[in-house]
Amino acid sequence: METRRTEQRSTPPSGWYSFAATMFILVGAVNALQGVIALFKDDYFAVTKGGLLFLDFAAWGWFWLIVGVLDVLVGFAILAARTWGRVVGVILLMLNVIVQFAFMAAFPIWSIAAIALNITIISALMKPLDGYGQARYE
Repeated sequence: METRRTEQRSTPPSGWYSFAATMFILVGAVNALQGVIALFKDDYFAVTKGGLLFLDFAAWGWFWLIVGVLDVLVGFAILAARTWGRVVGVILLMLNVIVQFAFMAAFPIWSIAAIALNITIISALMKPLDGYGQARYE
């Protein structure tokens, strides 16, 4: 009887990974939309007298547009069970938590909700993916 080792990639992820990927795609689309709005209509957002922590809406517009596109790409990479998607996803989420503090004065409820959602998705991406990258013996 011969035992041979074969590398098999599991089926596309489900459960928490699908949730994380879907949230990345959804939040990425919202981030990109907010970026476009900030670029073309500075007075669209209601800002308190304290304003933003730093930079103006045009700079934040470009930032959120780029981050939004990256989020969507990472979401599709997570759905395709790509390791780089998980790694880049966790890094983007950690940075997003920090950046949300800059918008705390302009959007306090949204910023707190985004921080909570980011932490939830980080914990989802840090869970081991069952059968992913493991060798199977026949």
